[in-house]
Amino acid sequence: MSKKFKAVVIDNQNEKFTREIKQLSTDDLKDGNVLVKIDYSSLNFKDALILNNGGRIVRKYPFIPGIDFSGIVEESEDNKFKKNDKVILTGFRVGEMYFGGFSQYAKVNSDFLVKTPNDLDSLKAMKMGTAGLTALLCAFAVKAKEELLMGTKVKDVLVTGATGGVGSFAVMALSKMGYDVHAVTGKKEKHEYLKKLGAKNILDRSQFLGESKLLEKGLWDCVVDTVGGEGLTKILAQTKPGGIVALPGNAGGNKISTNVMPFVIRGVKLWGIDSSGASVKRKEFVWNEASKLIDFSLIDNSIKEVSLKELLEVFPKILKGQLTGRIIVNPSK
Repeated sequence: MSKKFKAVVIDNQNEKFTREIKQLSTDDLKDGNVLVKIDYSSLNFKDALILNNGGRIVRKYPFIPGIDFSGIVEESEDNKFKKNDKVILTGFRVGEMYFGGFSQYAKVNSDFLVKTPNDLDSLKAMKMGTAGLTALLCAFAVKAKEELLMGTKVKDVLVTGATGGVGSFAVMALSKMGYDVHAVTGKKEKHEYLKKLGAKNILDRSQFLGESKLLEKGLWDCVVDTVGGEGLTKILAQTKPGGIVALPGNAGGNKISTNVMPFVIRGVKLWGIDSSGASVKRKEFVWNEASKLIDFSLIDNSIKEVSLKELLEVFPKILKGQLTGRIIVNPSK
């Protein structure tokens, strides 16, 4: 039996882009084999691009955006999931190619879903969302230097864009793993916040701009670079032999000017982090580790819960760099 629900719907007809909250029916959801009643979603930079004008990402209209969500299974055609199972979805082109999470209901492929661990709930899952998942994938890439590659013990880890969503979760997780975290930011007012998250040292982002030598003094065992762009050149030159540079973002630009020396002389590894396309098996592992590495009490003050209507008012701020903290979307608010 079909159900009525609210969703953010974007459209682009005759080059006129619109976004509004509409009432739809579950019969309108054509994708996938599992119907989920959504408890929460979250606002990510990619979501803001899509809400703004489609972001050159969405190809079919009208469309429901939202690249992640958590909720409860309402109906399932796959016996891996049953009614009332709690689930999390991040990535797999949901909110880009398939109807997404800025909605009270979503219908998705069962292969895209992860069961919510017992020590998490729907709200905590979206307090982390895609940003938190990405940060933990980065943290385990750092840990791979010791465990997977059997390299020397990691001590000093650099995290750029440390006050952002991915960066702040990475600071916390890496600190909990026992590493000395050196957080990079241009926001002096956030130094104490970063120290509360576990940062041992705070560096100004200006230190990573400008000309770089082919190789500089090795300072970092590993790096989580959420920014990319110009600063990555100096970061690679400063990474110690065998170090891993986990790269999940490109807010600083798509291009870098570097050389082969860090890779062939020091064996540095540039590890791209694609949280959207990471396998369900990897996502299950990370979500099950989350409660050990994330102290939610430290981030609660930086999280704001909004309705679908409020989402349409607040999303432009993330594009202008005016948003701090995380935005959680409650479609039933």
